[in-house]
Amino acid sequence: MRAFAVVLSAAAVLAAQGPTELWLRGYSVIPTPQRVECAAGEVILDESWRVDARGLSAGHIAVRSLAGDMVEFHRLALRTGSGPRVIRLRTKPGAVETKAEPLVDRQAYRLRVGEDLIEITGNSDQGLFYGVQTLVQLVRRDAAGRLLAPRCVIEDWPRLALRFLHWDTKHHQDRMETLKRYLDWTARLKANMIAFELEDKFEYPSHPVIGAPGAFTTAELQELVNYGLERFIQIVPDVQAPAHMAYVLKHPQFAHLRADGNNYQSALCRPETYDLIFSMYDDVVKATRGVDYFFVSTDEVYYAGIESDCPRPYNPVNRSLTWVEFVRKARDFLAARGRRILIWAEYPLLAEHVSLLPPDVIDGVIGEEEYLEPERKLGIRQLGYVSMQGSEYLFPDHLPGEEGGGRLAAAYEYLCGGRHWRGNPIGVFGAAWDDSGLHNETFWLGWSAVSQWGWNPCTVSPEQHAAEFMRLYYGPQATGMVEIYRTLQRQARAWQRSWERVVSRVRGPGYGNSYGKGHGTTRYDLTLEAPATPELPDLKLSRRLSEKYGERFREAPARRLENDRLVHALQENIARAERNRYNLEVLLALARFIGGHWRLLEAMADAERALVQAEAAAAKGEAARAVGHLVAAHNAISRRREANERIFAELTAVFEKSRFPKGRSVGGRHFVHVLDDTKDHWADRTPDLTFMMAPERSIGLDEWLRGVEKAARSYAAAHGVPVRGLAAPRPEE
Repeated sequence: MRAFAVVLSAAAVLAAQGPTELWLRGYSVIPTPQRVECAAGEVILDESWRVDARGLSAGHIAVRSLAGDMVEFHRLALRTGSGPRVIRLRTKPGAVETKAEPLVDRQAYRLRVGEDLIEITGNSDQGLFYGVQTLVQLVRRDAAGRLLAPRCVIEDWPRLALRFLHWDTKHHQDRMETLKRYLDWTARLKANMIAFELEDKFEYPSHPVIGAPGAFTTAELQELVNYGLERFIQIVPDVQAPAHMAYVLKHPQFAHLRADGNNYQSALCRPETYDLIFSMYDDVVKATRGVDYFFVSTDEVYYAGIESDCPRPYNPVNRSLTWVEFVRKARDFLAARGRRILIWAEYPLLAEHVSLLPPDVIDGVIGEEEYLEPERKLGIRQLGYVSMQGSEYLFPDHLPGEEGGGRLAAAYEYLCGGRHWRGNPIGVFGAAWDDSGLHNETFWLGWSAVSQWGWNPCTVSPEQHAAEFMRLYYGPQATGMVEIYRTLQRQARAWQRSWERVVSRVRGPGYGNSYGKGHGTTRYDLTLEAPATPELPDLKLSRRLSEKYGERFREAPARRLENDRLVHALQENIARAERNRYNLEVLLALARFIGGHWRLLEAMADAERALVQAEAAAAKGEAARAVGHLVAAHNAISRRREANERIFAELTAVFEKSRFPKGRSVGGRHFVHVLDDTKDHWADRTPDLTFMMAPERSIGLDEWLRGVEKAARSYAAAHGVPVRGLAAPRPEE
């Protein structure tokens, strides 16, 4: 499911899209509407305009959204009542003829912008709400400070009914106010589904031990669901089971349900496993009332039916049948509770067994080409699945760069021409996996792209979309944001490459994958070697780090200068941005974190040069100079380590403005930390956020500092010279 693959077809290999008509006129809407007819001229919006919402319920979300966002985005306070110019809001079934299924048709709207009248008519309340989002985005301010909208008629509806954005909370828990803000922006992008991968961030009243300390309560999750439903967004729970269940099986109470004795997967031949999983489902259903769907996460169930007490032999056929049996039982359990299920149809499912699936399931990934024909015969619907993040550290590969064409371009091609179009698609899914612990604020460009091409595929090039997103998300005063993203991406990939990948010192071998038990089990950590410690009595160096890391040391100054420019550009835009400044604060914290690494590499190079000079001075009998060089080497690393720890503390503080502390303790309960048994997740190496500093801390520089200090003091004492200016030692971790 998580593979970042692109299936190209003739429809997907398209010439670059030219700019849309609205964009050429200086206007922007995400997602791009289906039909736009523009006339010459523009309409000026000011305080003379009134909102006519007669016929709508009191406090209708479309009216509130129009009033609130016009103030927030454009500083224009609209009032209700009569006036010379009117924005009229209405619903009328069939106002826009779509010839689409009801799930799509009710999302349609018409927007007419005229001299004295702006009309927004929705086929339903949902369509009206989407029309309001379009008007708010369409309005822009000209050089004279006037608010303008183009004279136009827009008729619009989505190509696909369900547009999923993915909230993965394996390695963090967002604050409630953060998630409500995410829902506000999801609504502005006209996405209408959230796949909320809860893992242990929900309380599970039937088994409280599963919920992490401080996990969302039933009331809190329902509050969040209600907030989304008012904005026509369903928060669809995604409960990882029967695989990826370490968050459950790590607890001693459930150890007897481990398949093959491993934390990764539950034993599907034991009735108690179903009792456990379905009780978790029931808990979540009761906390998400009003939602129509449920994600049954049949994700990477590599070894279905492997336990020794299974009645059938363990082989590919029975493995597939065991998987199908789970899906069928989950479907029946959840259908009885009013939920339609989505599944990841993938290995170990055999194509010959697709016909055994319930026809009302939705296939979220289409794991094999061979699934399509039997799915068509059954009437199974599909999602177009794209991954906007999964493996990159610090910042996603949104844009074309040194590592390839970028996730935006891949998503554009797949959502335009992927194999879901050869089935009967109902929606799209924009994954943003938390495997590498990235802050969700780094995902919005990818999420917006999925909304864009789920609503209106094959329109708006990735380049135009990136430009439109920056204008919408940060406001038109922000400058150079695409280049900021590109530079941050380039910096993050250079940071990732600059480390050595070594066999993990903290993680044991993995359980295996679809190729078999034990396959692909090597785990890696990021680290570097510390400089050599000078040896007494003559301060000889046993090795030269520059011989191994010369290229890294030579690259660091240029990367640091690029990082300096990035930091300055972000600082400027924090002042210029009209909205989402916190997002820029996150990006700035990441940039400073990366910049500290380049300075550390420079400090390591400087320290080694000083050690070489100390060795040379000692050989000449210049003891005072030798000690001075040792002090210089020590201080170069010591001061940089102190600075980098401060930078990390600042980054943690920024992250925790929107998130709870990772792996926190609450009410006397402590987080139970285990390492994932299959995936090489960067973010699960530590229970807290220190996984980000683990590479630097693993070098052993603090121990090296103590060794250099000891050598300096011993050498100085032996030669009767003082030690001056030595930085205070760091406390031991």
